[in-house]
Formats: sequence, C-alpha cells, structure tokens
Amino acid sequence: MSVDAFARTVWDYHQLNHPLQPAECIIVLGSHDTRVAERGAEVFLGGWAPLIVFSGNLGALTSGMWQRPEAEIFADVAVGKGVPRERILIESRSTNTGENVDLSRALLEQKGIHPRRVIAVQKPYMERRTWATFRKRWPEVEVLVTSPQLDFDAYPQGAITRDDVIHIMVGDLQRILIYAEKGWQVPQDVPAHVLRAYEGLIEAGYTGRLITP
Repeated sequence: MSVDAFARTVWDYHQLNHPLQPAECIIVLGSHDTRVAERGAEVFLGGWAPLIVFSGNLGALTSGMWQRPEAEIFADVAVGKGVPRERILIESRSTNTGENVDLSRALLEQKGIHPRRVIAVQKPYMERRTWATFRKRWPEVEVLVTSPQLDFDAYPQGAITRDDVIHIMVGDLQRILIYAEKGWQVPQDVPAHVLRAYEGLIEAGYTGRLITP
C-alpha cells in the first residue's frame, strides 16, 4: 500500500462519526485549529445543547502562536459566529486531554451542572482518543464526539501540511495503544489493517510525534 492509502486508513480509524443527540453541554477542546471552535459554535447554534465550555491553556503548537489561552481564542471565534457570551464557560488551565476533561468537569460542578450527556468537539484525528479519555476519566457521563466536517484531503490548512497531519495521526494512534496500558484511557480495539497502516507510516518516516513508551 502507498503512504496515501496508509494515511487514509489511519484517518478513518480515528473518526467515530457519532450522530449528534441533545446534551446538557458542549465541551470544545482547545488546539491550534480554530475550525474546532467553529464546529463547536455550529453544534451550539444547531440547538444540541444550551451551554458550551471552551477548554485549554497554551500547548506545544499554540505557545508560539498566541499570547492568550486557547479557550479564550476559541470563545471569541464562537461569539463571532453568533454564540451568546453568556452561554459560554471558559476553562483556561488545562494543557492535555486528561486535564481538559477533569478541569471542565470541575468547572461544571462548581456551577451546579451535572450532565448526563456531553458533546465533545475536537480535531478529526483526535475523536477516538478524546472519547477514550472521557470514558476513563468521567465514566458516568455519555460522551458523543464530533469534529470539523472535513475529509483527509480538505483538512490540511495553512502552516499545517498534509505531512504534519500524518505525523500527528501516527502519534495519536501510538497514544491510543500506550495510554490504555497506562490506565489513562479505556482500551480500544485496533484492527489488524489499521496496525499495518500505522506500521507502514512509521517505516516511511512519519515518526515526528512518537513518544518514548
């Protein structure tokens, strides 16, 4: 198989394609990609939940891009799309996915909000990892995950190239495998053809986001 075929296989695996259902709140996880904020606004304006939480401080990519937390930048994007400021909560301390979950949950509890279902909004290639983190750290809540409605060809944008996306996807799949073993996410089945694609991309040199187990 080609690098392109391997990459599409891994991309497809990362996406869960959950159908939206009404929820008590939307939790948008911060990153460099403001299209995630736009998707969060789209879900809110679609009437799927009455409240939206933006979560995130600055991360590896955004610390050199922005002077303000990702959550604040994302909230401004959402307001620009028509989300009322009074329907927004901001969690601006988290620096990883586990903290996104834990600190958003704590913020909601401080407000007396105890949701039974939440809609998490993330980048397309982080849907599965996000779902697994929520299930581990907040198991009593049903989580649906959505992302910008873009395919593999349309997703790369600006400074984030196609090769960058492949490096990141490979790293995220490695984390799905490793983090379950560490107890940070629920375990997930990775089909043999997805593992072959993952290994093929590593052999092709897409190792820029791998971590030492």
